[in-house]
Amino acid sequence: MGKRLVQQARGKGSPAYKAPSFTYKGKATTPRKQTAEILDIIHCRGHSAPLAQVQFEDNSKGCIIASEGIYVGKKVRMGEKTELEVGNTLALKNIPEGSLIYNIESKPGDGGKFVRSSGGAAKLVTRTKDQVIITFPSKKRKAFHPDCRASLGVVAGGGRTDKPFVKAGKKYFEMKKRNKYWPKVSGASMNAIDHPLGGTRSSRKGRPTIVPKNAPPGRKVGMLRPRQTGRKK
Repeated sequence: MGKRLVQQARGKGSPAYKAPSFTYKGKATTPRKQTAEILDIIHCRGHSAPLAQVQFEDNSKGCIIASEGIYVGKKVRMGEKTELEVGNTLALKNIPEGSLIYNIESKPGDGGKFVRSSGGAAKLVTRTKDQVIITFPSKKRKAFHPDCRASLGVVAGGGRTDKPFVKAGKKYFEMKKRNKYWPKVSGASMNAIDHPLGGTRSSRKGRPTIVPKNAPPGRKVGMLRPRQTGRKK
């Protein structure tokens, strides 16, 4: 009989395992508006990078990913024909090669999906008539549509990962703010009711971990069924 694993319960989507997004300051996206003035630079528990609260020309307010070098009162511009300044957003086809960019759109008009974490910056390598090649911080390259937009500069908050957590309590709250699965406990350390590999009072169970051929989805943990067992003849 299959077990109700916590990994499967989290994937179900019940309210107990959802991220507390109602406590976030807002959605950081780049709309298609021309000019915005930075009102404040704030911290949001749902984002690793600082956010900039901005006010647009129509007096509406929103949040964008803050970049290094911006300040309160600075005006950032978004559009086709925009100056090449830090914090401005324009189409990839209008950005020169070798520029550092962040908050890159996956599709034209989606507001930005790639390179949004603190200290991150991608590099525009080359362009053709139909696509633009960008190198991510992971050194991986990806092709984008020339009409996709990106912001110039580097995401603020760099060096965040250089500081150690030191205490397990800080790590706990860091994972809890996005409701990540932490700490990761091995199945052999759990009780028998929680995992197929759990049970007995010691951590070394000595039971076979090879999954049977007709095991239900909740039982398919541990080593998958091998092609053969025993000594090769």
